Amino acid sequence: NKRFEQSQAGDCVLMRSADTSKPPYVAKVESIEAAGSRGTNVRVRVRWYYRPEESIGGRRPFHGSKEVFLSDHYDVQSADTIEGKCNVHSFRSYTKLDSVNAEDFFCRFDYKSASGSFVPDRIAVFCKCEMPYNPDDLMIQCEECSDWFHPSCIGMTIKEAKKREHFFCQSCTAENGKTTENFHEATGQSEEKPVESKRRRR
Repeated sequence: NKRFEQSQAGDCVLMRSADTSKPPYVAKVESIEAAGSRGTNVRVRVRWYYRPEESIGGRRPFHGSKEVFLSDHYDVQSADTIEGKCNVHSFRSYTKLDSVNAEDFFCRFDYKSASGSFVPDRIAVFCKCEMPYNPDDLMIQCEECSDWFHPSCIGMTIKEAKKREHFFCQSCTAENGKTTENFHEATGQSEEKPVESKRRRR
């Protein structure tokens, strides 16, 4: 298994599911050991990452499509089930990626598989809807208070949000009399500079 030969302890890997209709499992290799009389039966001890839908609470709106949870569930598997390496980034590192590839995932929670509890058990929330940040969703930032908002929560389409050069939330508009309209300079250029999106936050 050439894919296995390139793997070592500490690597994150994709492991083939017995159900071919399901995506591969994500795991962290803890150790590698050879078994059998000739040492040809190679086994790997792994620590599983759970996808949100595999957790007791299930997938929620703020979970990203590439989000996984580092569980306390360990297992021993045949090295033959390894499909290849993958990258599990910290949440902060993931949001700074210029592009997300098929093998890129991110983790912001540890997951206790027996109880279904998470560490940390609290997380920052954003927008009027008070939901944690989903890096798949575009958000725009108020220039006055620096809060972040989903376009749909403030009656705006994603297309409109991307075209905005300036944005002030309803609270700041009411307090300061600012307008939420675009302050668009007539540059004669068709390319419009968007409001900074949460996806590219540094």
